[in-house]
Amino acid sequence: MKLASIHFYPVKSTAGHEIHEAEVQPWGLAGDRRYLITDERGGILTAREEPRLLACLARVDGDTLMLTGPHAEPLRVTPDSSISTVSVWGTPVELTDCGDDAAGWLSELAGQPVRLKWLDDPTRRPVNPAYGRPEDRVSLADGYPLLLTSTASLARLNEWIAEGAVERGEEVPEPLPMHRFRPNVVVDGIGTPFAEDEWKRVRIGEVYFRVSKGCARCVLTTIDTATYTKGKEPIRTLARHRRWDGKVWFGINLIPDGPGRIAQGDSITIL
Repeated sequence: MKLASIHFYPVKSTAGHEIHEAEVQPWGLAGDRRYLITDERGGILTAREEPRLLACLARVDGDTLMLTGPHAEPLRVTPDSSISTVSVWGTPVELTDCGDDAAGWLSELAGQPVRLKWLDDPTRRPVNPAYGRPEDRVSLADGYPLLLTSTASLARLNEWIAEGAVERGEEVPEPLPMHRFRPNVVVDGIGTPFAEDEWKRVRIGEVYFRVSKGCARCVLTTIDTATYTKGKEPIRTLARHRRWDGKVWFGINLIPDGPGRIAQGDSITIL
């Protein structure tokens, strides 16, 4: 098995991009999901509520962030000194505001007043203690430092989607791309689809990870990233084949046991 690809999302719920290698830190890939967008009430705004956020591509450039999108010229963002507390899935976290220029740029894209916030100190947010250790931390990802998916599992899911379409007398859709599931690391060469469900610990290159839990999937996976419209897949098919505990599942969450670097092509070892 090998590491097929690495995916990086500087701003939560915006477009990601593939990178060749990455530094693994205790709270996730270096720079991954250190920014998020809030609405006018101060709550988190994600692509679940506003799919147009997926049209924003953010790239880290030294100590600053560069935003690009279809609606305006690229914008270089530098956080200011204004701090506020934002509830990140129930955990209050102090975040730094990124200024009026970033707010205006993103508000135009989202079609509503928003602000961009930065997590300057990634040690502030603990992992859910039910699935981690007291010292485990996570940046602004939904719950855990990294998400792993496999090409074998996606291939099987796309087979199920095609089979379901045939049963309903519908046109077979194009296979879903992996970026719908917003992984950080994608594994190739697994012999059995969804074998990752049973993993407890894994080594990618020379970096060790614990598997905290499976990843319950939400409506974000149903958004077509080309049209920003919502459909029924893959939730409909996952509900048929991968539903338990009242949720549907695809991928596993990882917590690093220590820092290091990973790169495309690294070997994957199940421990």
